[in-house]
Amino acid sequence: MSGRELQRIEVLSEVLARRRTEISAAAILGLSTRQTRRLLTAYRDGGGGALTHKARGRTSNNRLIPGIREYVIELVRSRYADFGPSLAAEVLFEKDGVKVSRETLRRWMVEEGLWLSRKQRRSFHQPRLRREAYGQLIQIGGSEHRWFEDRGAPCSLLVFIDDATGKLMQLRFVPSESTLASYFRRGGLRRSSGWRRCGWSE
Repeated sequence: MSGRELQRIEVLSEVLARRRTEISAAAILGLSTRQTRRLLTAYRDGGGGALTHKARGRTSNNRLIPGIREYVIELVRSRYADFGPSLAAEVLFEKDGVKVSRETLRRWMVEEGLWLSRKQRRSFHQPRLRREAYGQLIQIGGSEHRWFEDRGAPCSLLVFIDDATGKLMQLRFVPSESTLASYFRRGGLRRSSGWRRCGWSE
């Protein structure tokens, strides 16, 4: 018997001996008063054996056939390696007549390295290597802020960074971060009227 079943026998014996009330027994066992009465009746009629779990010693109804795991993994590996667990479970049932729950198949595939869990997929990141030569790629980012406090209108600061070296190439203040005003500006480094309104200076 398990420890919980032995505790039930001890508490129910005290109730039958009138040393404890049903309400007190229910509180100790963590059961409702109604469930405690049912257990008390079963214990009075059938003894301690009536309190053991009826499925003890029996094979689980959900137990899979021995060797089914290896068979399913081989099918997935050879035919459905690019399938996720949900789709693989459906196809295994429809085409191969093998019924395995989606979560069981997911666990097997993770254990065999055939599927990455959601946490593993989130943590997987392929780092991008920097460009090899100076000037190959210039990264541009903008930050909108009241850079001049109350002395001027809010504007965006554009930062130009060389990808290979990390060197700051240029910083610009523009009215807003837009393709036309920020990135396709004509005239090289000459100021525009919009930049002057922001308080930009060379």
